[in-house]
Amino acid sequence: MKKIRYAMIGFGGIAENRIAKEGFGCDKTRFNGLPNAVLVGATDLNPARKSAAEALGLKWYDSIDAILADKTIQAVYVATNNRTHAPIATQVLKAGKHVIVEKPMSINSESCEALNKLAKTKKLSLTVDHMMVNNVLNIKAKKLFESGAMGKVNDSCFHMEFAFGYEPAEARTWRCNDIGEMGGPIGDVASHCMYVAEFIFGEKITQVAAVYYPKLMKIKAEDGAYVNVIFKSGMAGTIKVGFNERRGGLVGTLTNLGFEIYGDKAALRSYGTLFQLSGHKDEPVPMRLELDKGSKIETFVPQKVQNIYQTLIKGHAKSIIDGVCLNGDDALHNIRLCEAIHNSAQNGGKLIKVK
Repeated sequence: MKKIRYAMIGFGGIAENRIAKEGFGCDKTRFNGLPNAVLVGATDLNPARKSAAEALGLKWYDSIDAILADKTIQAVYVATNNRTHAPIATQVLKAGKHVIVEKPMSINSESCEALNKLAKTKKLSLTVDHMMVNNVLNIKAKKLFESGAMGKVNDSCFHMEFAFGYEPAEARTWRCNDIGEMGGPIGDVASHCMYVAEFIFGEKITQVAAVYYPKLMKIKAEDGAYVNVIFKSGMAGTIKVGFNERRGGLVGTLTNLGFEIYGDKAALRSYGTLFQLSGHKDEPVPMRLELDKGSKIETFVPQKVQNIYQTLIKGHAKSIIDGVCLNGDDALHNIRLCEAIHNSAQNGGKLIKVK
């Protein structure tokens, strides 16, 4: 099978461990690579990252321009800091190469819209790393919802709450200290909650109303937010995100990253499915779903592991091979939702409509 040749721009810790080692299968002790994609090279502003890339057998490029000039590279994975996602992805598209961008696609809806328009004009495949829709238990939750297993659903809560920013080193990171990087729990994790909710229910969030949590942490970003969401059909739900929740330790933190869906017949609860887990045996905690019917609880665990990053990359490569380009419409909508949440929270919890 034909393999699309990728290079990475940005090779920090997550790029190395999640995208390169897992997503592209460069960790040969755990994976066998991908059938339709191969990562061949990388670059980073920090030259010290060269050894990490070469340890995985990757070619080190001295600059972004060197990657763009390499005609053997067909696609690029952009994994730089948030503020540079759109400018670098724009360079890549103008060079005629397909793009995967780390979330968020941009730090504001205007530049995201321009990037998406450019990709469509150039007829190039563009997508963002909304990887949690590839989680096998989130897919199972979607099927349970569609089957009516919970009955008529009238409420849900998607939440990602943990402790981050209490330590001075954490407080200095972009997630806590740089609002311009779309930092804070809204831009960083509410975004995940919303696209997963839309995936499971098969419809868009069209209205939001939000308040910030009390400001007790010594960080520039918001401590957290409580968000009411309304879907296109009128169904309501909530999003809860925070950097201020200690949750005990690792087990309490990771298993708390999930959702509850409430129907008139049953409630569905997930544990650990709103995170970077795929279901591999060597992951720190096992994830699960519980369908609670009152008199009986049915538990679902991954029967077949599907790596969430590999699925993303394989889908993008397939789109290139098939000549059916992906676009950033979902990424644009997600950024508009994040902007609307801040708008609402800064205006007394006003209900905001979103395209």
